[in-house]
Order: sequence, then C-alpha cells, then structure tokens
Amino acid sequence: MATKNVDVLIIGAGPGGIFCAYELIHKRPDLKVMIVEKGRSIEKRQCPKRTTGKCVGCKPCSITTGFAGAGAFSDGKLSLSPDVGGTLPDILGYDAATKLINESDEIYLSFGADKSVYGINKEEQIRDIRRKAINANLKLVECPIRHLGTEEGYKIYSKLQEHLTEKGVELKFNTMVEKILVEDGAATGVCTSDGETIYAKEIVSAVGREGADWFRAQCEEIGIETKPGTVDVGVRVEVRDEVMQSLNENLYEAKLIYHTKTFDDKVRTFCTNPSGEVATEYYEGGLAVVNGHAYKSAEYKTNNTNFALLVSKNFTKPFKTPIEYGKKIAELANMLCDGKILVQTYGDFKRGRRTTDERLARNNLIPTLKDAVPGDLSLVFPHRIMVDLDEMIQALDKVTPGIASEETLLYGVEVKFYSNKVIVNKDFETSIKNLRAIGDGAGITRGLQQASANGLCVARSILEKMS
Repeated sequence: MATKNVDVLIIGAGPGGIFCAYELIHKRPDLKVMIVEKGRSIEKRQCPKRTTGKCVGCKPCSITTGFAGAGAFSDGKLSLSPDVGGTLPDILGYDAATKLINESDEIYLSFGADKSVYGINKEEQIRDIRRKAINANLKLVECPIRHLGTEEGYKIYSKLQEHLTEKGVELKFNTMVEKILVEDGAATGVCTSDGETIYAKEIVSAVGREGADWFRAQCEEIGIETKPGTVDVGVRVEVRDEVMQSLNENLYEAKLIYHTKTFDDKVRTFCTNPSGEVATEYYEGGLAVVNGHAYKSAEYKTNNTNFALLVSKNFTKPFKTPIEYGKKIAELANMLCDGKILVQTYGDFKRGRRTTDERLARNNLIPTLKDAVPGDLSLVFPHRIMVDLDEMIQALDKVTPGIASEETLLYGVEVKFYSNKVIVNKDFETSIKNLRAIGDGAGITRGLQQASANGLCVARSILEKMS
C-alpha cells in the first residue's frame, strides 16, 4: 500500500478547503499542503444535463462535487454580514467574524469578483421594505451582498485552482477519503479510495453539504462529539421578476424570517436568484433536490426570480438523524416523480390538488426547470410543513404583492444537508486531537462567505500551533 506524508491534509475542495490552503501556502510556502477531493478538477466539471436536458447520473455528480464544491455552479452570492451564513460569530465573536469575512472578501476581489455590492446606499427604499415586513410580522435581516454570478464564480474559482497549484498545493481529485485514522485519541492520517495512506500532522475536514452524511458516519466511527443540528426543508418558489422587482433591485437577496402563527416554526427565505433558473442537484445515491442559480451575463437571464422557503426544525432526544429525515422527505418526492423534481402551482397547493400538465401549460408563468414533473406536495410534506409554507407565502405577499398568486410555482424538495453539528472549540478542533472541522458539512457555516472565512481562520490556528 502506497503511503505519503504531508504537513496539512484538507478533506474537501470547497470554499473552506480552498481558503484554508490559500492562507497556509501564502504564510508558509515550505509547508506540504494537500487537498483530497472526491470530485473532479474545475475544468472537468461538466454536467451533461446542461446540454442534453437529461441527467445521466454522473458519479460523482459534477454539480455538487469537485473543486469549489456546489459553489462553482451556484448563484455565487457572498453575504458580507456575520449575521448571515453560519455560526462564526458565536464561536469567534462578532468583531473577529466580521474581520475574517472582510479579509476573505478581499481575496475574492483580487481574483476578479464584481466590486458592486447590493443592499447599501438604498436607505429610503430599504426602510420602506422594512416597514412592510414589520406589518407582516416578518423580520428583515439586512446583509450586503456581492453577486459573483454562476459563470463569473466559475471563472474566479478556476483562477484560485490554478493559483493553488502554482503555489505548490497538491490537489488530489477523483479520490474519496474512506477512513480517518486515529491513534491514542489523535488523528494521524487517512485511507483513500485508491489504496493510499496519507499521514498528516494536521487534518481539516472541509466537506460541504454533499459530504455531511459521510462526515457524520466518520464522527460515529471514530468518536467525534456531535449534536443534532437543525433540519432545513422546504420548497423553491418561482415568480415573474416583476413581482420581486423592488426586493431584487434594492437588496438583490431579501433575507426575511417568519415565525408561523399556528406552530411558531421558523421559516426563512434563502438563495434568491433574480432573472435566474431553477436547477436540480444530485446527491449520493441519485437523490434529486431542487436549487437555483443566476448568471451575471444578460445573455443567460430569464424573466423569472426564484428563491427558497426553508422551514427550520430542531428535534430533541432520542432523535439524532436530521440528515436522514431530510433525505426521506426528498426521497418521497423523487418516488412520485421518477427521480425528478416535483412542481405545483400555489393555487393547487392551497386547494390540496395535484397540478396537471394541462393546467401547468396554460399558466402564464413558464417553469425554468423544464423537466420538473407536475404533482402534489401534500403527498410529500408533513401537514405541519405545508401549513408553515402557506403562512409564509401569505406573509411575503404583504411585502411584495404577487407572491401568493395562483400561478406562483413551488418546486420540491429543497433540503440543506448541514445538520450534523460537530462540537468544536474556538480553533475548530474536534474532540479528536489534530482533527479540525469547518464549513457547511460540519454544521458551522451555511454559505460561501462564512465557509471561506472559516478556512482562513483555521489555517491561522494551524500556523500558530506549528510556529
């Protein structure tokens, strides 16, 4: 069996892993830094469905795995406030989290990110939106947004991949970490799918949502302390741009939170894509969940805006498998739609009836996800989640009238797989010595910017330890 020795081994080439490697190699060019990624290098991440319109079941999926993770093909929104996108302020303090977010933002800018920021210098317009939100019992979370765009984000991450390679970071693609090795309570290395054993002084698990289930299994196997996280499950809403015009132009992504009247459950908007497209993400085992993205170029823009509505559920003991819970709901939708995404009009959703091809065809709102299957979300979601979603849609309609139109499209299921919450200290060390956990897959972050900032932070902690 082949063996190798490195100073720092990073599992996962998403934003957290990328920025960790970036900081390490810039501050200590002599370090041997390796990233192991189960997906492909960014230039080889090609999704056949984008040209053929049909998923062919690539393994691993090029949309969710590979260099830059799911972020490579996402809408590419960088949330520039610590109030959004993760728990770094809770772990590090608000000021430290703010500083890290600003520093990671500067790196994105240096690699070509758009200098424009949404949600600033629009005080009068945002004040009016806030007033409407308050009247509807919604909380508006103000967060400046830098929009990379799907195609521009891909270019930025391509430059970062090239930069890391030039600086001497070893990128090992198409390789699955099968096991984290532990001796006397300390992580010593990993075994990979190609039969190699890689020993490292420090190991960073930087897997994203797609790898959350894998890391949960590793936590159970080697005894990493965790606690059940929040389950986020819901739908992706699609409306005409005109309905969302004020929110899109002034905030780009309006982050609104609602606590439902019936159950007092938290529902939030997430990942708004003005003039964007609804998309499918495929996870391990062919599980199809819905997502969305938007391009920067006018050439690829649509007439529709899409955004997620996510119901957050926290469970108590003995429940300890929130990821599986979310998967089971998504599997139900897949079962009804032959492995595709289900779509229903809001009018049919309210009436509790299945949307048909005929009724969908006479809708003025044309779905951007062409292979979505008309169906009935009440056969998928528990009653409680159905009520939560309906109440949220009605509340949003008071802020931006038209959301509760009969023709509004609801796609299901959207699930965020970051429910395995790893217990870490301020240096992001787990209960296993020399093993740190960062990013979405550890339940610490929920987006590109905090994941990137998390990478910088843990790199500095490693450098301090090694000095």
